[in-house]
Amino acid sequence: MKFRFDCVFYYVSDLPRAIHFYTDVLGFRLVSQDQVARFDVDGVLFELVPAPDPNQVKTGSGMCLEVEDMPQAVAHLESEGIHPATPEIKQGGILSWFQDPDGNFIFLWQYTGR
Repeated sequence: MKFRFDCVFYYVSDLPRAIHFYTDVLGFRLVSQDQVARFDVDGVLFELVPAPDPNQVKTGSGMCLEVEDMPQAVAHLESEGIHPATPEIKQGGILSWFQDPDGNFIFLWQYTGR
């Protein structure tokens, strides 16, 4: 049996709100929408899927986005009303995170020393 990658997805409680967040705030390119919304994120299929029960969206997993300039990325998010965690210096880079409107974690990572 061979398993192949299909996509990464998040359950969301409000699909139009989530689409707005991922397109207008994060700049993801929406490639199709029917019952779910599909984005191409640097060649990876990312989907937003309406939660079976919008009052019980499950979180716990996370997506990590690489940024070239952490202060600029944080400033952009703050201009959109999002307040990421204070960036922390880690081995090999700088880490911050925030949550989408449904509480899904999105991490920001800036490599250092490249």
